[in-house]
Amino acid sequence: MSSQDFWALRRHTESRGALRLRGVADAPIGIFDSGVGGLTVARAVLDQLPHEPVLYVGDTARGPYGPRPIAEVRAFALDVMDHLVDSGVKMLVIACNSASAAVLRDARERYDVPVVEVVQPAVRRAVSATRNGHVGVIGTRATIASGAYEDAFAAAPHLALTTGACPRFVEFVERGVTGGDELIAVAHEYLDPIAAARVDTLVLGCTHYPLLTGVISYVMGEDVTLVSSAEETAKDVYRTLVAHNLVRDSALPEPQHSFLATGDPAPFAVLGRRFLGPEVGEVERAGVFA
Repeated sequence: MSSQDFWALRRHTESRGALRLRGVADAPIGIFDSGVGGLTVARAVLDQLPHEPVLYVGDTARGPYGPRPIAEVRAFALDVMDHLVDSGVKMLVIACNSASAAVLRDARERYDVPVVEVVQPAVRRAVSATRNGHVGVIGTRATIASGAYEDAFAAAPHLALTTGACPRFVEFVERGVTGGDELIAVAHEYLDPIAAARVDTLVLGCTHYPLLTGVISYVMGEDVTLVSSAEETAKDVYRTLVAHNLVRDSALPEPQHSFLATGDPAPFAVLGRRFLGPEVGEVERAGVFA
């Protein structure tokens, strides 16, 4: 990858004021996903930690990751995280279930900064939330095929786990479609077998899926608890910052957030403002990875 091409990001962070000179705690939280889905994690982080700056990268030029082989997802995710760490982030948040399944162990061994992902936090919440012991997990093909959730739930062998891939859900979200007859029909196709297993708790095992909670809840029924990996991950981010003494001083000026896309920034900006809010200002083109 051309540093001149992608690491506009590095120039961008340097122009914001030499992060390392201001102290590690004042550095941004690095969040990445293959697209806009990780903005659900960013939104939850901003809600729980309003004084923390966020540096978000959507790898839209190579996303979605879900249909890709795990080895390819691993290579892409490590590529993005290498650059985020080089830019001076104080923490990495893997806001993508496919990437979490592919690289979590590698990431925690590879980097000196804390790494938070989306699988374990959601599993912990689902274990505590279920009433009848029947839990469902939906995700991308890559996430479901990886067995990451089965591995994570192995510590709770008393639970009955039903999993299902919902590949088209990401396509709908990336187009900005969160309702309508076509989506409802697709949701029934994916979710009816999960509902037939009598699950009372459903893990949304893709950070795009919280943007479809309306249709998912409609199909599954209001008695089924939906567990958002985004909300649970943000809680882990909070706990990790406190544990590592990395919480930014609330007396400092308002944080400045940065959003970058490796593909066309214009559609990312439109969806970003819709799904996350006004914090998504100008979206910069991060370039395409080599």
